Amino acid sequence: MELTNISLVNNFLHQQEIRIEINWVVGIKGTLAVSACFFFIYVNGIMLFTLRSKSTFRESSRYILFAHMLFNDSVQLLTSVLLYIFATAYLYLVTAVCTIILFISSTTLKNSPLNLALMSLERYIAICFPLRHSEIATPKRTCIAIGIIWILGSINPIIDVLVLLKTEPTLFLIPMFCTREKLFMSKWQADMYQGFNTFYFVAVGVILLYTYVAIMLEARSVSSDRASATKARNTVLLHAVQLGLCLTSSLYGVIEALLARMTVSVYIHLRYLNFVVLLILPRCLSPLIYGLRDESFRPLFKYYFMCGSKKVKPVLVKF
Repeated sequence: MELTNISLVNNFLHQQEIRIEINWVVGIKGTLAVSACFFFIYVNGIMLFTLRSKSTFRESSRYILFAHMLFNDSVQLLTSVLLYIFATAYLYLVTAVCTIILFISSTTLKNSPLNLALMSLERYIAICFPLRHSEIATPKRTCIAIGIIWILGSINPIIDVLVLLKTEPTLFLIPMFCTREKLFMSKWQADMYQGFNTFYFVAVGVILLYTYVAIMLEARSVSSDRASATKARNTVLLHAVQLGLCLTSSLYGVIEALLARMTVSVYIHLRYLNFVVLLILPRCLSPLIYGLRDESFRPLFKYYFMCGSKKVKPVLVKF
């Protein structure tokens, strides 16, 4: 059994390093994927600029968390497309540079579900404790919570880097084919990686379920603002969908390892599809859908996206 596992791992690493002949088909597919990434990074940048343009957005914990989601997903998109370009062009990187890129990629991947949990808790406080919302969800406390998210998201990558520094300090100056599997090959590291992902997703799933039920019960009470409660409940449902998209992204490596058992020609095409569907689409669509459904944010975003060519009526920011 152990020999079989070693053989599968070696096969997976070999498949990752396949040299792809750059023809017009590969060129078009690569161009489309990379162009989509940079276009949505640009869209996220416009959204961030929109959020910075009004003090009501900057001072609201809800929009601060939304801005963090945009920033985190943009960084995740950028690192993903960089790793894709390096893999397609078969470029070797110095291990130190590869480690930095993988560190950022892994941290932002884990930040995504944690940020969704925080956004759901913010909506829970706004609906179930409306009189204390401004006291509890202050901009300062929101920024502190975001800092905690980054600490939690970086625990696993920090452990991996410290182990690498301890066991192979000279490795950082050696060129390598940059993938996580090539850099962190120990079985316990793979198990720890999956363990952290599982724990975070289960914990966030429990938080989303709790906040959804609590908001639903509040919506049915006589004294509640039913319209706001219903909207908040739908927001939590959207967060659940976003969590599902984040989960598919975390399964990218697992699915790629399964694809490596196939023939080289099939693996190359399915690997591209795996990259687009599991890494690109979730990071592109999730912030866009969340932002465009916001009645206060949408008109101003359209104004800036169209370079100010259309007039936007003043809107009242609703919390």
